[in-house]
Amino acid sequence: MPGAVFLRGETVTLRTVEEDDVEFMRDTINDPAVREGLTTAFPINAEQEREYFEERISNQEDVNLAVCADGEMTGVVGLHDIDQRSGHCELGLWLAPEYHGEGYGTEASRLLTDFAFRELRMHRVMARVLATNPASARIWEKLGFEEEGVHRDEAFTGGEYVDMRYFGVLDHEWEDRGDE
Repeated sequence: MPGAVFLRGETVTLRTVEEDDVEFMRDTINDPAVREGLTTAFPINAEQEREYFEERISNQEDVNLAVCADGEMTGVVGLHDIDQRSGHCELGLWLAPEYHGEGYGTEASRLLTDFAFRELRMHRVMARVLATNPASARIWEKLGFEEEGVHRDEAFTGGEYVDMRYFGVLDHEWEDRGDE
């Protein structure tokens, strides 16, 4: 693993995303099984992914971590739109298709949500998911996020307009849920 371990779970570690990870990210983001869930419409080449790494992954405004299992990078989890004043942020996640359904996304999301509340002193963490992606919605439900609403036809992917489901959890709800 090229990056420094930042958070440890039972089956995954979350480590810093490094420049050596750019090729994996480019290849995975372009995979239709990942791209369509992220509503990414355009192909991403190595230079574009490198720019994204430099401008978004390496900035001081977001938290982006590589999700690793058995020493292999499986995807990326991050906190975005961090608002310290209001105490809220958005959690996002993507995994390479071969790692779907293994529980890695749930554990990575649990680790980073816990970090958001305990270390960044967030009051609310939210996540959103396409209505056509029930597996991703299940992650948030398992972690105790409440569905807060649906934005009708918010995204266009796979040739159609798709609803976006919004989930959120508050700090006291997170603390009261007990570890599963």
